Amino acid sequence: MTADTQPDLISHAEIDALVSGTHHDPHGLLGGHPGPAGVTIRVLRPLAETVTVVLPGGSRVPMTHVHQGVFSATVPGTSVPDYRIAVTYPDLDETIGDDPYRHLPTLGEVDLHLIAEGRHENLWQVLGARVRPEAGGTSFAVWAPNAHGVRGIGDFNHWDGQAHPMRSLGGSGVWELLIPGVGAGAVYKFDILGRDGSWHRKADPMARLAERPPATASVVTEARHEWGDAAWLARRAQQDLLTSPMSVYEVHLGSWRPGLSYTELGSQLTDYVTEMGFTHVEFLPVAEHPFGGSWGYQVTSYYAPSSRFGSPDEFRDLVDSLHQAGIGVIVDWVPAHFPRDSWALAQFDGTPLYEHGDPQRGQHPDWGTLIFDFGRPEVRNFLVANAIYWLEEFHVDGLRVDAVASMLYLDYSRKAGEWSPNALGGRENLDAVSFLREANATCYRRVPGIAMIAEESTAWPGVTTIAEESTAFSGVTQPTDADGLGFGFKWNMGWMHDTLSYLSRDPVYRGYHHDEITFSMIYAYSEHYVLPLSHDEVVHGKGSLLRKMAGDEWRQFAGLRALLAFMWAHPGKQLLFMGSEFGQGDEWSQEAGLQWHLLEYPRHAGVQQLVKDRNQAYAAHPALWQQDSSPAGFEWIDASDSGANVLSFLRYGADGSILACVCNFAAMPHRDYRIGLPSAGPWAEVLNTDATTYAGSGTGNYGRVQAVDEPWHGRPASASLSIPPLGVVWLVPDASGDGDDAGGGQDAVGDVEDA
Repeated sequence: MTADTQPDLISHAEIDALVSGTHHDPHGLLGGHPGPAGVTIRVLRPLAETVTVVLPGGSRVPMTHVHQGVFSATVPGTSVPDYRIAVTYPDLDETIGDDPYRHLPTLGEVDLHLIAEGRHENLWQVLGARVRPEAGGTSFAVWAPNAHGVRGIGDFNHWDGQAHPMRSLGGSGVWELLIPGVGAGAVYKFDILGRDGSWHRKADPMARLAERPPATASVVTEARHEWGDAAWLARRAQQDLLTSPMSVYEVHLGSWRPGLSYTELGSQLTDYVTEMGFTHVEFLPVAEHPFGGSWGYQVTSYYAPSSRFGSPDEFRDLVDSLHQAGIGVIVDWVPAHFPRDSWALAQFDGTPLYEHGDPQRGQHPDWGTLIFDFGRPEVRNFLVANAIYWLEEFHVDGLRVDAVASMLYLDYSRKAGEWSPNALGGRENLDAVSFLREANATCYRRVPGIAMIAEESTAWPGVTTIAEESTAFSGVTQPTDADGLGFGFKWNMGWMHDTLSYLSRDPVYRGYHHDEITFSMIYAYSEHYVLPLSHDEVVHGKGSLLRKMAGDEWRQFAGLRALLAFMWAHPGKQLLFMGSEFGQGDEWSQEAGLQWHLLEYPRHAGVQQLVKDRNQAYAAHPALWQQDSSPAGFEWIDASDSGANVLSFLRYGADGSILACVCNFAAMPHRDYRIGLPSAGPWAEVLNTDATTYAGSGTGNYGRVQAVDEPWHGRPASASLSIPPLGVVWLVPDASGDGDDAGGGQDAVGDVEDA
């Protein structure tokens, strides 16, 4: 077949714009274009020696060089054939390949409309790099509305994007190109031309895999994992976490046991958490981040699990292993801010795009990071879709949203004059409030049974008018249809602060600060709380949880055991950072990892055994979790015995079950200490933190106390018991009457003198 020899009259100026990267529609110039004389095919092959069109059936049509690497040929016909391009370069053999510019856009009009509206909940399915087996390549799409040009660059074109300019898909701000021959494993970035005429190499904001730091490129990947957790997901969808046990083990994947991959963690971490009896794990952020010392809280690739530990499918393996063992998975999510790295989101298309353009709203004074523009529909869409992505693509069971307070307040960490009021005259960030409500409502709608958890350190009052006469939103864990933020849970930072402050004091002085240990019950039902003893409390010079306890080493260990038993009996769900479950002595170091060798010592092994037994007893007694969010689930026995440093209370299950918790925060035991109880008869001592099994002194009640019909504390019955020094005792009615329910290793509960 011969080509029309008539010269291609395409404008050289258009070709110059194409080659310089400023042509918004390279597909309008390149590819196949039917016309009166046939179909004119143009390709861009800089530095090529010969270029030939290969038509179906194998016939060839030589192409003529037009200008600056653009070659052209016209073939007979009225429609674009399924052609290929044969190219030779000096001193190289001929290669035959597909033409990127013969393919239709990979995003439809509905996709572009939803992106512009900020309502594309499956954003990761249309933007980023997506392998297209049916097309023999990978499609690339990126949102960069203010760019003057975008090119695809990577190892597939020697990081020279001149041959791969992308097309702008109208007012959506999306640029798109399908590049044949590119598959999983290819490394890429986008070369973006800013308004100032400079090019910037940017990682893909939607990348589902990134190179292992310090490398910064994005990586094409495909999901091939076959899930085995269908039974878990079915149970989760029917579960109400508010009325279920929730005992969370917080983990930094890189330092739990340093050097483990996702696959190895899937075996070792699953076994450990199962043995310890936790119901959930919570991972510090796993999204890719360049600086390991940020622990993942300065994210650059929001859609990519960190490649430090393996591939996205291997992260799926980890989640799947935990699910099949009956363990839920919560992941920390960081929509509050992102780092300034020039190759990532900052000034993405040469302008403030993901970050707010106003420095008073777009720059974080504490962390040196940038703040998302929560009012921009496309940015809000990027974040909402990201939350859905982690829940649906990786089957995670909840997101703990970091630094919510920094999002809610325009004056967060800012002095007078460094912030401007909102449209109502208040200090609340109305855009952030709207974003959080949308994210929570969307996630709960799409994925029933999950938990959205706020790390929010203030008593959020809602949004008020300038006259403070009305509230537009109220309650962090109130539903969005009740004008709340819509979270399922909120971290109880007040409980954490007050409790640690109390326990850091010498027992001699605790009586003067008794309100610190009881105050949390004043507001315990104002939100749905998680009680956190998190990584934040064991870093930056704060010391380990063990070393926060007052006194010598014996008292510190006793205090830690008492804290953990008090915490698990207190209304609310519980979270404990790794290492605290065996009383790590030193402050946590993400470089050094945990001090597992300490388990050779009885006191550390004793704390670990207590945590195992406590979790077992917790799960076995619905009184400790069925009515966490209801005042009907708690009653004080006596909250006022500050002189003895004792407090006691009852927990009630919706099933009628009862558990009494008696806490002695004095350094001496109390003999014949009488407490009121709801009924006479035997009560089993199901947990005693001073048992010798836990390296305690052994003070206790031989596993059982007998309540008699003697009113006390306003109750019809009472019992006299021995309360151990710096110890906590859990009691439940013993229907069998033999005390055999005294679990938790309470094997040595004798009459031991003061420790």
